[in-house]
Amino acid sequence: MTGLWGDGGPYQAWVGFLRRWAALEPADPAGLPALREEQYDSDTWVRLTEHLTSALNTRLVTWAEHLVRALNGTRDEFSWGRELAQARTGLHTVRALAAHPGLPESLRGRLAELVDDQITQVQAQLERNLEDEIRRGTDPRLVERRRRTLRDNDLTATFTVRPAPDAWAYDPAAPPRRRIVPE
Repeated sequence: MTGLWGDGGPYQAWVGFLRRWAALEPADPAGLPALREEQYDSDTWVRLTEHLTSALNTRLVTWAEHLVRALNGTRDEFSWGRELAQARTGLHTVRALAAHPGLPESLRGRLAELVDDQITQVQAQLERNLEDEIRRGTDPRLVERRRRTLRDNDLTATFTVRPAPDAWAYDPAAPPRRRIVPE
């Protein structure tokens, strides 16, 4: 059952947030209203789910593009590992939205599964890329070092490890922060 709201109500609050969030605009999920399954009819839930999956997919694609550029721009194993570790910050952000407490439990579960499947696929693709390097004739010792770095900085660690405040961590898909220089 839907109600009449002059501002579009909870549905519009979520859709507006998702559009801003997907576009990497400032958007805080903390103020989003809770949605109950009985609040809307099935067609409305389908539309809202499409908005959610589209926003999550957009952020994951942007995240992956930034990760690839960052990895390609590294010069050594330390930098490659740092980029992988920092990239997990962006994954925590995406996973947090999929598991937002304002969403019904059944929807949170499905969204979390979709996000986690994508993360697993990116990790597997990075592994396959290393196999391709061997076939292209790259020194196997270099590839093995890269494989160890990849496994030490596994993207799927976001499934079990909670983000810790880290001054060096950043979301590579987030818009650049404005730097304030004191006078």
